Amino acid sequence: MSWNGVIDHYRELIGLPSHAPVVTLLEGNTPLIPLPAVAKLLGKEVSLYAKFEGLNPTGSFKDRGMTVAISEAAGRKVQSVICASTGNTAASAAAYAARAGIKCIVLIPQGKVAMGKLAGAIAYGARVLQVEGSFDDALTMVVQISQKHSIALVNSLNPFRLEGQKTAAFEICDILGKAPDMFCLPVGNAGNITSYWMGFRQYHRLKKTGLPRILGVQAEGSAPLVLGHPVEKPETVATAIRIGKPARGEQALEAAQESGGKIIAVTDQTILDMQTMLATEGVWVEPASAAGLAGLLYEVRTNHLELDGQSVVTVCTGHGLKDPDIITRRAPSIPLLPPEIQALEKALLA
Repeated sequence: MSWNGVIDHYRELIGLPSHAPVVTLLEGNTPLIPLPAVAKLLGKEVSLYAKFEGLNPTGSFKDRGMTVAISEAAGRKVQSVICASTGNTAASAAAYAARAGIKCIVLIPQGKVAMGKLAGAIAYGARVLQVEGSFDDALTMVVQISQKHSIALVNSLNPFRLEGQKTAAFEICDILGKAPDMFCLPVGNAGNITSYWMGFRQYHRLKKTGLPRILGVQAEGSAPLVLGHPVEKPETVATAIRIGKPARGEQALEAAQESGGKIIAVTDQTILDMQTMLATEGVWVEPASAAGLAGLLYEVRTNHLELDGQSVVTVCTGHGLKDPDIITRRAPSIPLLPPEIQALEKALLA
């Protein structure tokens, strides 16, 4: 059966008005990739899978929510949409707005967006503006402008974003036949953890698929939900979760608590180590994508979390190509050889 996007596949479960057109780039249906090497570090007979959302059309999970948000906006004949972004939302909003023939405006924090993400927004034709401040400052501005003018907000404060993003939970249950025992993911603006919990609960009500424990993970330099207060100047190499005041923070805390899980923070180095570890299994993700599994391994090693015999799913939210600079900056210089076989042999056999 052909795949025609998350709205087509799950429309009866998505709260999208019937009159709304479907604006899609055939997002969703991303793979659950087994990670046997990392699984061995988590315990005995652990079944570990990565839900690799970096294989969506613009390279991140944001496409699931954006197809629904832009479809709803198109149904209202909206002429312009706007978002604040650390990068992934910008690229996704720009792509889906372009698909719908709608103008897109993006506000980004000055100097805080990975070039791989910014390039996407520009390529899709968005009007990109920088703010002298943080993502949270940019979000405050776009909320205010959307309330004052006829410009639709497509950040995750828009409920239709969550309606689309929850479909990833449906897919996980469809593939595994049930919800995983443990579920871990990075937490930035907190829309994703909120939407996954929505999806798992909805599917459980319909199909008795069970509910996972949820571990949400923030970076130590950007951990307002762990600290219990906003972070005025969040800092982390994981740019996608460099957010000091999550828009759906309370809902994220509720999701973790209701599931029997929690939200923790780990160091940037712990995140980067897991990014490397995932790459050794053939899965290259941007740094923030590695935070969930980094946090889970930390819990196993430090707090003796017991996972033997359990099924575990980690969400890899964005592709490594979103932020390649984080790799190239740390890589050793590449040797330069003359065009001679002897030089190649010497380099290979040294």
